[in-house]
Amino acid sequence: MNFSVVQRVVGMLLMMFSVTMLPPVIVSAIYQDGGSVAFLQGFSLTLAAGFLIFWPARRAKLDLRLRDGFLVVAGFWVVLGVFGAVPLYLSDLPALTFTDAVFESISGLTTTGATVLVGLDKLPHSVLFYRQQLQWLGGMGIIVLAVAILPMLGVGGMQLYRAETPGPVKDSKMTPRVTETAKALWYIYLGLTVFCSVAYWAAGMTVFDAIGHAFSTVAIGGFSTHDASIGYFNNVLIEMIAVVFMFAAGINFSLHFIAWRDLRVRNYFRDPEFRAYTFILGVVTAIMFFGLLMTQQYSTVSEMFTKSIFQAVSIGTTTGFTTANYALWPGHLAMLLIFSSFIGGCAGSTGGGMKVIRWLLIYKQGVREISRLVHPSAQIPVKLGRKAVPDRVIEAVWGFFSVYAVLFGLMIFVLMSTGLDEVTAFSAVAASLNNLGPGLGDVSSNFATLPNTAKWVSMGAMLLGRLEIFTLLVLFSSAFWRR
Repeated sequence: MNFSVVQRVVGMLLMMFSVTMLPPVIVSAIYQDGGSVAFLQGFSLTLAAGFLIFWPARRAKLDLRLRDGFLVVAGFWVVLGVFGAVPLYLSDLPALTFTDAVFESISGLTTTGATVLVGLDKLPHSVLFYRQQLQWLGGMGIIVLAVAILPMLGVGGMQLYRAETPGPVKDSKMTPRVTETAKALWYIYLGLTVFCSVAYWAAGMTVFDAIGHAFSTVAIGGFSTHDASIGYFNNVLIEMIAVVFMFAAGINFSLHFIAWRDLRVRNYFRDPEFRAYTFILGVVTAIMFFGLLMTQQYSTVSEMFTKSIFQAVSIGTTTGFTTANYALWPGHLAMLLIFSSFIGGCAGSTGGGMKVIRWLLIYKQGVREISRLVHPSAQIPVKLGRKAVPDRVIEAVWGFFSVYAVLFGLMIFVLMSTGLDEVTAFSAVAASLNNLGPGLGDVSSNFATLPNTAKWVSMGAMLLGRLEIFTLLVLFSSAFWRR
């Protein structure tokens, strides 16, 4: 284990992250909200801490090994969450405790979108912008950004890329060099953000709201600059724009790259994960629509449809935007939405959840086992498209699913032991581990009423969900530390 190299990389990344606290200073100056001091202090403290970590190891320039990459990623997200909380903790508004400040920071960086804040409409613009920016940086992963723009790090970029990029199959690259791959991802990510911002602005949002909500939409985060979320605007066009970009952000970004490179939309429909992703969201939308139609929740059919498709895509992709309090809808519809977040977006997207491809492989494995009952001697491969999936990948998917279920149950037990009811505990863990945000029960609107223990457990779940569990759990393995 090259601890000095890990220390050097973390120090450099932390110094780089400190720069992200300067844009809110500019926003504060534009709107004269008096919030610049907290961000300047946060910038100074983060930069100094990064320098103190980096300087003793500045001469360590060996290549990172795979285990070093996992340690950098896991350690950096924890450190990032703490230092990202500094401006929020030092700000006069909102007046947050240390726990709440770290919660808000980690929720933003992991694109969970769960919040402990109330009265967003009255908060300084600089604070609101910073929250949205945290999600945007966390969406594609700030470490992938570092690999893209800081090749002078002098470390093995592939080790960082493999540890950071979500999905069960991480070795495929869109370009021969990992730096170029990371750059391609960020060009697509930035392009979607710009188009989303312009669309929101053209539909009636202010420039500030358009940029902030574009950050959150493309990152599949769910933070908003208003307590009522997207519902604040009461604009069907804005809602449909959000649906389009949430759907796009939930697609594997490599498909966007291939479609853009070849200028062929049909490349999307050749991908089995994309077809499954579209089918699942379509089915959830249909069930939601007919459920609202049968119970007459709204006065017009068009309103029922827009509410259905918006919430199905928002929750299904784990964005977490809302236009209505779906917790007040019939119980089976609200629970369906929460269950859809367990599936989440595609691998290689900014979405949370277990990822569509894992559920698709589990389904195909189930079909294979049924076939084996009829033909016990047959060799029946699991295929994605025309390609057979190695059994090692199937085993990894089942391993992920098993660990996910065990951790889910343990965290529900811990939350219930703090006094939370079953619905609140279940949905709080689901919303955190799936990086969703809003839940049911006491966390349907925010997490402010949760005891501190429950908040720290939720933060751990957010990190586990963002890094897809094994990136963190591997650090607790004796084999990881063995020479």
